[in-house]
Amino acid sequence: MSTDIVASADQRMGRAIEAMERDFTGLRTGRASTSLVERIHVDYYGTETPLNQLAGISVPEAHQIVIQPWDRSVLGAIEKAILKSDIGLMPNVDGTVVRLNIPVLTEERRRDIVKVVHRRMEEAKVEIRNLRRDAADHLKKLERDGEIGSDDAHRVLDAIQRTTDSHIAEVDRLGAAKEQEVLEV
Repeated sequence: MSTDIVASADQRMGRAIEAMERDFTGLRTGRASTSLVERIHVDYYGTETPLNQLAGISVPEAHQIVIQPWDRSVLGAIEKAILKSDIGLMPNVDGTVVRLNIPVLTEERRRDIVKVVHRRMEEAKVEIRNLRRDAADHLKKLERDGEIGSDDAHRVLDAIQRTTDSHIAEVDRLGAAKEQEVLEV
């Protein structure tokens, strides 16, 4: 039972890190990446649909994204969705495709993106610590109810803390890598 608590906490902490990584893929780094626009939702005949389900997205050059919709009638909706999104890019509708030119990031913009990276890292750390607290509370309840001994409870608390420390170290490692990628000119 006590190993289940540690395993459950470990799995949930892993999901917190995965969510942070997904958020990191949507951050601009000065290079074109399809992940910048994949999660944009387009109003397609009254239904909010992810862009990657409506069009082929490619990166023909290091600073350009090309979106080629499978249905030409959705070009205007794609353009509106990109303008509404917070990616800060101006779409160029070119006949049957939408082109997004990725400008080189200024030093000030890079610093702003690094701040976003740090804020998201801190959110992930808080989430991991909350999961640690929840697991510890559950363990203390089991100890109060007499379902687990105090020695076992202490041993499991140590295991939960080791798991927490390893996940926070992983958040720091991934955040440092993303920060390095953003600051790279």
